[in-house]
Amino acid sequence: MKFLFVGDYSNFHVSLATELKRLGHEATIVSSGSRCMDTQRDINVARELGFLGGMKYIYRLFSVMPKMRGYDVVQLINPNFFELRPGKIRYFFNELCRQNRSVFLSLAGSDPYYVRMCCRSEELRYSEYRLGKEPAPFAQQNPTNELEWQTVEMLNHCEDIYNGVDGAVSCLYEYDVAGRYYLKDKLSYIGIPIDLESVGYMPAPLGEKINIFVGIKSEYKAFKGTDRLLAAAQRIEAEMPDRCRVEVVENLPYKEYMRRLEDADIVLDQLYSYTPATNALGAMAMGKVVVSGAEPEFYDFIGEHELRPVVNVTPDDEAIYQTIKELVLDRERLKMLSAQGREFVEKHNSSKVVVQRYLKHVEQMLK
Repeated sequence: MKFLFVGDYSNFHVSLATELKRLGHEATIVSSGSRCMDTQRDINVARELGFLGGMKYIYRLFSVMPKMRGYDVVQLINPNFFELRPGKIRYFFNELCRQNRSVFLSLAGSDPYYVRMCCRSEELRYSEYRLGKEPAPFAQQNPTNELEWQTVEMLNHCEDIYNGVDGAVSCLYEYDVAGRYYLKDKLSYIGIPIDLESVGYMPAPLGEKINIFVGIKSEYKAFKGTDRLLAAAQRIEAEMPDRCRVEVVENLPYKEYMRRLEDADIVLDQLYSYTPATNALGAMAMGKVVVSGAEPEFYDFIGEHELRPVVNVTPDDEAIYQTIKELVLDRERLKMLSAQGREFVEKHNSSKVVVQRYLKHVEQMLK
């Protein structure tokens, strides 16, 4: 089959496309490169800043549309798959539906239904937007953000895309919970694919000092909670400079980021997630120990009752500090979690496993 992937977040579509090509399918990626990550793409549609940048962006999209026709499956990264207002996105969505056999949606990143679920505080105990019933730090710092997602324009746009696609896939437990009510049987969970052929197993070095690694995307620092994880790690480093060191990298391209990750022992990922995402899973595949989100609901959702490789943290600064400190002092546990992490990814998130789930769902929807 011929696949067209439109947009990408954190290498999600690139990994799907890479594995599909290995299986003999055709796959083309149209994206901006996931901003600072500079991920692989066949057709670049990065948008420059300013009015002139917007005009050039629109011109670029119209110029590449003839190359985006005749595919069996068009996979959109999100309802906002282009950096445009909903009305303009709708035009391109209709054209993609008209000129291709089918259009599918990836539930990846925020959309109005996901933000609505987070703000309701019924399905999740905490999220990027709420800690229980109280606003999370990101919501406090950006009080208009959730309202911008919940405008009539944004909600109508999301509804139109959900109704108009032939099928959808979710990559995280949270996105699946948010989208299931609206998409029902059109939605299938596939998880995040990790290309194990390009990610070598390099267990935590465990040198004289434990290397605590923190990768930051500056625009998502409060959203992901990396600022609070980093503060806890730096507190531990100040108390035990002979036992650990903290390495911080910010806004690195994907390939450079993965190279710098090689020397890590512990990787601090994100705070408000129920599920380990791309950064955590890629680090686990390398044999690194990951501090992130991995709530019991997630493990139950994927049917995993033995492997527990992710060191789960919740939004409590003292608990975060104690959790990381205990890890630094327990080298045997670090070795055990390192091995479990690779095993977990091989079992649940190898691109081979994920793509088989993906193809099964696509074939079912196209019958």
